[in-house]
Order: sequence, then C-alpha cells, then structure tokens
Amino acid sequence: MRTLSLTLDAQLKPQFLRIARAIRSAIHTGQLKAKEPLPSARQLAGQLQVNRHTIMAAYQELVAQGWLESVERKGYRVVDHFPIESSRHAQAPVAVSRAKFQWQLAPQPAIAKTGKAAHEYQYNFAGGHPDIAAFPFHEFKPFMSDCLSRPDPKTLSYGNNSGNSQFIEQIMTYLRRVRSITNKDIISVNGSQEALYIISRVLLQPGAKVAVESLGYRPAWNAFETAGAELVAIKQHAGGIDMDHLTELISSRSISLIYLTPLHQYPTTVTLPVHERNRIYRLAAAHNVAIVEDDYDHEFHYSSQPLAPLAADDPLGLVIYLSTFSKIMFPGCRIGFIAVDASLAPALINYRSVMNHKPNVLMQEAIGRWMQEGAFERHLRRTTKLYQQRRDHLVSELQQYQQGGLDIDFSIPAGGMAIWLDVKRDASELEQYSQSQDVYLLAEAHFHLKPENNRNRHVRLGFAGMKPAQITEGLARVFSFFNR
Repeated sequence: MRTLSLTLDAQLKPQFLRIARAIRSAIHTGQLKAKEPLPSARQLAGQLQVNRHTIMAAYQELVAQGWLESVERKGYRVVDHFPIESSRHAQAPVAVSRAKFQWQLAPQPAIAKTGKAAHEYQYNFAGGHPDIAAFPFHEFKPFMSDCLSRPDPKTLSYGNNSGNSQFIEQIMTYLRRVRSITNKDIISVNGSQEALYIISRVLLQPGAKVAVESLGYRPAWNAFETAGAELVAIKQHAGGIDMDHLTELISSRSISLIYLTPLHQYPTTVTLPVHERNRIYRLAAAHNVAIVEDDYDHEFHYSSQPLAPLAADDPLGLVIYLSTFSKIMFPGCRIGFIAVDASLAPALINYRSVMNHKPNVLMQEAIGRWMQEGAFERHLRRTTKLYQQRRDHLVSELQQYQQGGLDIDFSIPAGGMAIWLDVKRDASELEQYSQSQDVYLLAEAHFHLKPENNRNRHVRLGFAGMKPAQITEGLARVFSFFNR
C-alpha cells in the first residue's frame, strides 16, 4: 500500500484532529480517491511516528464526519460520495465563487472612528469612565458568591422578562427614597444603550421626528436613526436649552419624542433649571410628546443635592426614565433600568424579548442583595468623595494654567464626572495633538448633531477615572500644545 504524503498543521490540537484534517485535505486535493483504502493504523502510525491509537482516533473522527467508512476485515477506505461540508470543516473548495459573494447591508449607524480605544491611552480623559480600580470587588464578591451557592432555579429560567424581582424591588425602593420617583414600573436592561434601542423600536415609526440637544450623546442618536427617525436639533446656550426654539419645534414640526440629559447635560455638564424643566413638561403634555430622560450619572453630586428628575413629577406618565450602573460600578457590568409608566411597560418588555429575555440574572440578583445590605450606598459615598477630590484637583490645575497666562475658560460643575473646557481655538487640533501624546480627549465637534454648522472650541475632560498625579501629567501633555 502506498505511503500517504500528509501535511500536518502543527498549530492544531489535539494530534488526532491534526491527522484527520490532513487526510481530509488529501481527499480534497485528489491524492485519495473515492473508495480508495487507507493504510492500516499500524502502518500510518509508523510513518508519522505516533501511537496507533492516535491514528484510530483520526480514522473514527473521519467516519463520524462522513469521509471514511469502516469495512469489516479490510480496514478503512474513502467513501463513494463525499459529504456536504459545514463551514466548521470546510477547506474552501469554493474559494473562487465565495470571493464573489457580497453582503447586502442595511444602512449603518455613523460610529465615530477615533483610533485606539480610550482605555488604551496612558492618560484617559474620557468623560464617562469611572475608576474601575476604585470599585470594591472584594466587597461585592460575597454577594455574587451567595447567588452561585444558593441559586433560585426560578430566576435562572425563562420568564419574568422585566428582570430579577430582588433587583427591581431594590431599584424601586432606591428611586422612591433618593430620587422621589414613584408610580413607575421598572424594567432591567443591558445598559442604557439597549434601553434607547428598545424605546426607539417601540415608539418611533420611520420618519418620526425626535428633538435632541444640538450638543449631545451620539449613541442615543444612532439608536433613534436606526429606527428610521429624523433628528431635529434643539438650540442650546450657555445656560442650557433655548426654550423658545424648543417651543417652536414642538409647535410646528410634529415632534414624536424629546431626548434630554437634564442633569449634567452631555457633554456640556450644564444642569437644566427647575423652571425650564417644568416648562418642557407642560409643553410635551400639551402636544402629546413623550420625554426620554437619560440620567446617566445622577449619583455624583458634590456641593448640594441634585435636582429631582423630571420623572419625579410626572402625573401623566409621559417621562421614560433611564439610568445605569456603568458609572457606579464598571461599564462591563451591563446592567441598567428603565422606569416607565405601567401603560407602556408591556410593550417595551415584549419588544425586548425579541432581542433577549433579560439581562444577566446573577448580576441583577447580586446587585439587589448588595443594595439591600447597604453596601451599595456605602460605595457611593466613598466614590462621590473620591471623584469630588479629583474634580477639585482638575479645577486647581486648570486655574494654575489660567494664572500662568493660558487663555482657557470653564465652569465648575456641581456634580458629574467631567469638565467642559473652552480652549478658545480649534479643539480638533488639540485633540489630535493630545492623542499623539498618548492622551485621550474629545473635541466639541464629536458632540454636535451637525458639526459643519457649529463652532469647535471646547474639549470634554473627564476626571473620575484618573488619579491626581495622572491628571496633572495628562494636562501637562495636553497643554504643551500651546508651547510649540
């Protein structure tokens, strides 16, 4: 019997699969013909210098795949008719025709390309990044371990698509006590982005108009646009929203939805005053327009208690309230929630079941127990104190640069995780230079709905994710731009 010439892939493990693939390749190339017998396991083992049992395992694998058959008292041979291969086993016999295949893609969202990821930079001024190292994993671990050691089979199964009951109960208690939000159903989600996507799909018909802040959160815009909505920019000024312009839009443009970040507006950090919040609510109510309130970092306030959310005074149930644990814990936890009127909750839950049944049940359960034991709020107090110290350090550093003659301007935010810095020149040049110095920050242009029609002289400086020494060194690298 002739000797087989087999090319073995040294990277493939275990060894019997390496041999099986080489034999299959020999069939593909025609070295082995249909019905041709193979060497005995002993012969091929001697040729390849492996154990006979390894060859037997390779032959049996190929029998299972349909390439070989076992003939009683004669050994193994190639089958008469080759199997139709799955992509898992294919060796690209149709490479030419596959090269001609083209995907027909639906319209894609405009995702900003900013080079490497923010966390890969040595100095990361991304505005929404918490300090993951500050999260008390050692304190949270027992709550997660308890969920694993004493699991509730009912919560681990299908059903209850609104979320884990322990988690929802704790969220309702917390919202009622801390944010004055009552009479809302709670739906757990995989972060605020999933919430925005679900809301868009449930509430927006193609062509619907969504009023958004002219400077705002692009991932939310992407969610609305993928639902076929048209975005309409609300003009802004130094104090927040241009109320006259919003009134004009809602009165004349058939607006279906208003999306707002009224506390620590993204990205400018401005807080919308109470009287303007009330005016927006009355305006929305008069024109039957829903409001999505994205309260992404409510917990972090430094000089006084934050204003109550719009959802706290919502007698008509028209405010959809979003919040997330990404800033409190870490982005990878992917847990957030929607607080919504009971009349809308079933539609949101039903649509979410098309995507997935519910977020990670164990994480929800662990967070619920964490909150119930009071450890959640202890962590908030520690983190708020830490972030206030970092805000104050950043403010002090910026003031020193001002005193040294650098023409910059900013307002000190009462809360949040970032400062909106006016650099009095083209911020995109500063962004590009900073990134060349291994410093991540974003210029104003990234946050405009229509960048070509607006100025670009601000950068957003996040302070939560870096230690004071890193903030100092990062700023030194950024502002070396002005000394060139």
